[in-house]
Amino acid sequence: MSFMVGHHNQHLAADPHSHHGVWSPPDSRANFCEEDYAITYYITEFINSLTNIAYVVPALQFMYGPGSRGILSPNLDFMSVALSGLGIGSFLFHASLRYTLEFVDELSMLILTWSMLQACLTIRQTPGTARLISVALTVFYIPFCTYYVYSPKIVYQVAGFSSGLVLVGLRTHYLFQWAKPSFSREEVRAWRMRGLKAIVVCLVGYLFWNIDIKYCAELRTFKAQVGLPLAWLLEFHGWWHVLTALGASQFMQVLREMGAVEREKRQ
Repeated sequence: MSFMVGHHNQHLAADPHSHHGVWSPPDSRANFCEEDYAITYYITEFINSLTNIAYVVPALQFMYGPGSRGILSPNLDFMSVALSGLGIGSFLFHASLRYTLEFVDELSMLILTWSMLQACLTIRQTPGTARLISVALTVFYIPFCTYYVYSPKIVYQVAGFSSGLVLVGLRTHYLFQWAKPSFSREEVRAWRMRGLKAIVVCLVGYLFWNIDIKYCAELRTFKAQVGLPLAWLLEFHGWWHVLTALGASQFMQVLREMGAVEREKRQ
């Protein structure tokens, strides 16, 4: 947990252009290794902002993939809305580094875990029980998010986010191993492999996040040496966005397929 809250203890608002942008001066608790307003007057962290498209693209692919009835009738589910919301919220935060928009980013992370918990906890449940679970999660998350904003101590957001992911993992493992009637071995084997790959991808992204924090000075020196556009590849917080988007969208698809198989068996 200390690694996950570490970026809130590091503030780099003394960047040469940090007070010469449209959103200046930055007043967020977090300020990452990418130099502020280094590319454009309008976006504080250019690469950290643009890489959030990685969250929006897979969400749109689901919304307008099979089952969509056109641009005005997307195939919506809570997870796709939450994933696209995370991309938009994180973009707004990194583009501005404003304190208020920092909460948009952090709350969207909590909503993402809420959506994944709802998806996995309602699998293998009767419609009535599934509705009760959805209500219970709503009753928990809305006051919790409200309290976090009121507090506002980042440890609560980190605890809520990480514990939610752990519960998703445990529930998914239960569905693979012990739920009766069980899914077929072939289905479980394929889902488990894809789920593990998604987790590994997210962990690599988390490693990049920490490298971006711990070795910022060294990264900035190296970026200055290689110059643009190669230096953009060394914006490791941006890689956190890309990799976690890939991992989260893959895991979400596994949950959707599990739910679809369950619904087919009931018919």
